[in-house]
Formats: sequence, structure tokens, C-alpha cells
Amino acid sequence: MRQARWIRLGCALALASSGAAIVAQQPGPAARPAPTGGTGADWRNVGGSADESGFSQLGQISTATIGKLGLQWALELEGEVSLEATPLAVDGVLYFSGSYGAVYAVDGVTGKQLWRYDPEIWKTGRMGFGMGVNRGVAYDNGRVFIGALDGRLIALNAKTGAVEWSVNTLPGGMSFYSLTGAPRTFKGKVIIGNGGADIGQRGYVTAYDQATGQQAWRFYTAPGTPEQNKGDPVMEMAAKTWSGEWWKVGTGGTAWNGMTFDPEMNRIYIGTGNGGPYDVAKRNPAGGDNLFLASIVALDADTGKYVWHYQQNPNEGWDYKSVQNMISTTIPIDGKPRKVLMQLPTNGFFYVLDRETGKLISAEKVGKVNWASHIDLKTGRPVEMPGIHYQDGPVVLYPSTIGSHNWQAMSYSPKTGLVYIPYMKVAGRYAKLGPGGGGFAIVGTDISFVKNDPDDNTGALVAWDPVTQKQRWKMPRPFAWNGGTLATEGNLVFQGTADGWFRAHDALTGKQLWQFNAGLGIIGAPMSYSAGGKQYVSVLVGWGGTVAAAASALNVGWKYGQQPRRLLTFALGGKQKLPASPPRDMVVHAVDDPAIVLDEKDVTAGYAVGAACASCHGVNFHSGGAPGPDLRESQLALSEDALYEVLHEGALQQRGMPKYPFSRAQVHQIWSAIRAAARESLGARKPTQPVGGARM
Repeated sequence: MRQARWIRLGCALALASSGAAIVAQQPGPAARPAPTGGTGADWRNVGGSADESGFSQLGQISTATIGKLGLQWALELEGEVSLEATPLAVDGVLYFSGSYGAVYAVDGVTGKQLWRYDPEIWKTGRMGFGMGVNRGVAYDNGRVFIGALDGRLIALNAKTGAVEWSVNTLPGGMSFYSLTGAPRTFKGKVIIGNGGADIGQRGYVTAYDQATGQQAWRFYTAPGTPEQNKGDPVMEMAAKTWSGEWWKVGTGGTAWNGMTFDPEMNRIYIGTGNGGPYDVAKRNPAGGDNLFLASIVALDADTGKYVWHYQQNPNEGWDYKSVQNMISTTIPIDGKPRKVLMQLPTNGFFYVLDRETGKLISAEKVGKVNWASHIDLKTGRPVEMPGIHYQDGPVVLYPSTIGSHNWQAMSYSPKTGLVYIPYMKVAGRYAKLGPGGGGFAIVGTDISFVKNDPDDNTGALVAWDPVTQKQRWKMPRPFAWNGGTLATEGNLVFQGTADGWFRAHDALTGKQLWQFNAGLGIIGAPMSYSAGGKQYVSVLVGWGGTVAAAASALNVGWKYGQQPRRLLTFALGGKQKLPASPPRDMVVHAVDDPAIVLDEKDVTAGYAVGAACASCHGVNFHSGGAPGPDLRESQLALSEDALYEVLHEGALQQRGMPKYPFSRAQVHQIWSAIRAAARESLGARKPTQPVGGARM
């Protein structure tokens, strides 16, 4: 499990800090339809409204007034870690979720907390991997809906926070499913998907009655056993694209994020995830497309019946996924209005589909993409480059498993006709998994990051024209893992960044017009609402996420628990100031006891067993600071007995750390690996070469 080596970049840092945008010389925007995004004063959906455009029709805060924007109020969120949600606003009240599914109701004018609900997932014994992430809530008809990590979908009274009903969304016997995404509401129903594709879990979405919690329908996004598929024409069709005994090996295709309701078509579009295991030789030995992995699937909103699908990555084998937000709108194609669905998934191509038929209209690369030369518009299929399934040896691909675009939402302004993308450039090296396999053996692939180009491991805010399929402008970011975007009627684009700044740009040119030091990295998307005739912009500040924890390429130096997590709200004339907090720190402040003697066999075994800790504490225990601490710096992890109390006995369950059925011997191995990793960071020992596992 070697770690990739990283080189500091130069010119991109200078460009980003100067506020200069790289502007492509393209024709001005064509006439566009009227705005269809976030409706007036409220922000009732994660993406503003059903179209998921992330666009606010409010224009009080604009390019002309942005200089008067200031902090109106801040709410500290004690106990929270990674904050990925976008708040909702209904009648002047903000609703949002915290790291482990706690739900907050806050007065949008004063910042006063009205109520807080904690699902207390630690009491259920179904904490899964303990990932401290939740991407938001849904609202409709006086209820707030939250998906808890342990699999419960919960309906709360919006005025009081009282539980109205709770249902278990998980099928029996499936221990590695989880809920991390935001539900969506439509036509008296609430829908939720599930995570777990990396562990081979079968994907599905379920719609429930909003008033009672009774299941309305369920749609599986991958086939089950032959007995389960029998009599279901859609699953029988999908099963024909699989080979081997996939129901024993693993499928994936979980729908854990992107879902878009289309009231015009009475459909809901589902974005599906990657395959699990990643290596297609293990999952799909005789070949086949593996429906519905890495696909967009259109379902009838009333019945959940299949309507059409479009698959972006047939026989997916790189952790590429189509779970990113999908924007429903109308744009001019060949001079005529066309009802479209737009998405930039992990694989780096920007897709425009006809949402009536699912037919591909266009697809072009955003940034560097080398796994395919292009998308064949006649067949809709990618023209893949040879050897990309690493069947002939290791291969370096752009984008990596992190993607050109991950779950952080892009936004679309019907006013400018541009899509605003939180773009990333990270290369990934893929190879067959070596002997041993480690804790992630089911993934079936050895993944690490490499740095080939000077601007690898950086990001950008990109303005993309979906009609011409060309970049209009680009604002470089020094780090890759940045927040989602908000576009507004005031011709502004807001985005928070990994280095702790909240920024506003001119939507037409990309010029930076305003910035605020939030004191901590931002990953969630901002939103805007109006109360009492005044426009506000809000964003959650809470760096982290499982990708940031596991991928050393994304570490920017935020230390666990050192900076407060907050909800920040801005308005014209705001004068509030934030107290100072510790800055970023890239130094590993490891702790060690030189008297401890390590057994190298235990160290090697501990790295393999400890791979289960990577989603919170980092691969090889090299943490990005959240959602879990860097164990090399932990005084608690210095004591083997204390570590056993946490891992085996669950001493910190209430703080989000689940207990695991590790034996005393396994805890000793994990402890040995942590001690070795701490000494390596101190230069007191040579790096260990553990066996197997994913290398991030």
C-alpha cells in the first residue's frame, strides 16, 4: 500500500490567489428560456426546486451590490464534523442535516435554533462504516424528511421536530447498506436511495407515502438472483447483461445522491453508482454491459415503472458513477427548444440527454479525459481506449475514482445559459489487487493517485455552455475538493473552497467580485432565500467527507476538531465578524512511545485489517482531518487498551465511532499499524509495504 507522491503546484496557485479567470473566447449566450430554478423566497429542494438547477431567482444581491455583502449571522454547530448538506428554506425557516443525520430548524432572520432532532443512530447497532456524512433533508406538506445512516427514513413535524413516522429502508440481512443522501419529495411521496456499491450491495430506490410512511414502490437498479428476477421483465432484461454468479460476488449500482423529479413528464430520474467489486473480471467474467450501473434511469413517478435508461459506462470498472445532480431544463438545440437532462458524472464527459426519450444529444469532455476518445452519438456508447480495464497491467486514467465532478452540485443559470461546475483534475493508477487483499478485497482493485501534470490534484470553477458543449471560462482552484455552486438572478456564482474561503464570481466572466474567510474548508453547496423582503445567502462550513479522509491527495491541513463547524448567513449590510480559529497545518503532529516494540507481522496485518478504517481515518491512517481524526496524532490510540475499548466495546459510539467485531488480536494488529504509521511520519522508521487493499 504505497502512498503516491505529490508535487506542490506553482502557477495555478498564483492564478487562483489573484482572482483571475481563464476565459475562453466563445460567442455570447443565445436567448434562453425564463428562469426555472429556486422559486422566489423559498429554497424547498436540495437543488432549489424540482429541476435541481441550483439557481435562485432572487436578484437583490447582484454584481452591482455584491460589495455590500457581509455576514449577517453565524450559528455554531457543536459536535458536527463533515457538513455536506445544502439547507432548505421554507417560510423563513432553514432546515438542514448534520454529520450523522441530526436535523436542525433555524430562524432564517435571526439565526436562532428553533429545534434539533437527533436520530441517535448509535442506539440501533447499524452504524455501518460510521461515515460521518449526510447530504441533506427534504420538505413537503409540513414535514421534514431525513435518511439516517443506519437505514431509517424519518418524517418530522416541521414546526416541532417531533417524529411522525420512521421506516427501515433496508432489505433483511444486508449489513453494509447505508443512507447518506438527501431524500426527494414529489406528488405526496418521498424517495430515498442507498449507499454500499463499493461493498457490492445491490442498488435500489424506494418511494414512501409522505403521510404514513407506507411503501409505495421500489425499483432495483441491478439484478438480483435468478429467482428474484423471474417474472420481472426489467430485471430479466438487465440480468442478460451480466455474467457469472453476480448475486454472490456483488453488483453495486446504488443510487445514493442524484434524483430529479420531472413534473412535465411525471417521471423521476435516478442516477446510479459504480459496480462492486470494481474489477470486471471478478464481477462480470464473460463481459456484458452490467445494467444499470453508471446509468440514468427514468421511472414513472406514480408507479416506479421503468421508462428508459441511458448508460454512461457499460461494464463499469473504475468506480465511475452517475450519481451527480441532474439538471432538468429546456435549451435551444439546432434552433429549437429541447427538453433536456444535463449531467457531468465522475467519468468527465458532460452529457445532454433528451428527457422525453433518453436519447443522447451530445457529450463532450470537460478537462482531461483519457479513458475514452469520445462518445459515439449514433450508438450513445463510449469509444474506449485499449487496456483501460487494467487487464494487461497497471494503467493511469483521467479522471481517477474521485472524478472530474463528484457529489458537490453544479448549478445552471437560465439567465446566462451556463452551467457552473466544481471541476477536479486527479489522475488514478488502477491495477489488479495483489495477494492478501486486505480489508477492501471485495473492491478487487488496487487504486492509488499519481501526479503526471503540473496541475494534477487541483480544481477549478468552470463555466460550461451546454449548447455548444464548450468551456466559457475557468477559475483555477489550488486544491481539488471544493464545494458545490449556486447561480443567481443577480448574475453571480457562489462557491466555497477547500482552503476556507467563500467566494462570489461574475457569472458571465468568472471575475472574482467578493470573498469571505470562513475559517474552514467548505464542501456543501450554498443556497439563497428571502425573508421580510431581504435576500440571504447561506452555506454550511464543515470540511471533510469520506473521500477527503481516504485520499491523501485531497488533504489541505484542516485538523480534526480544531475549527468550529458553522452555518453562515450573509446579507447586504451584514457586519458580523467571526472569531479567529487555527489555520491549516500540513505538519503531522504524531505521538509515540519509543519503548513500544513492534512485530512487523502485526504491522503488516494491521494495515490490511485497518483498511476498514480508511473512509474516516484515511488509507494507511493518513487522515485528511475529517470525519475522523488522524490516529497518528491521537493520544487515545497510543494506548492499546483504550483503542480496544473504542473498537470492540464501542466507548465512543455516541460521538459517531461505531464498534466493530474485531478480536483482541486484530485490535493489537491495528494498534501496531497505527504506531508504525506514526513513527514513519516522525522519520523514525522506513515506510511499511503492507499487503493488498485500496491505495488512496
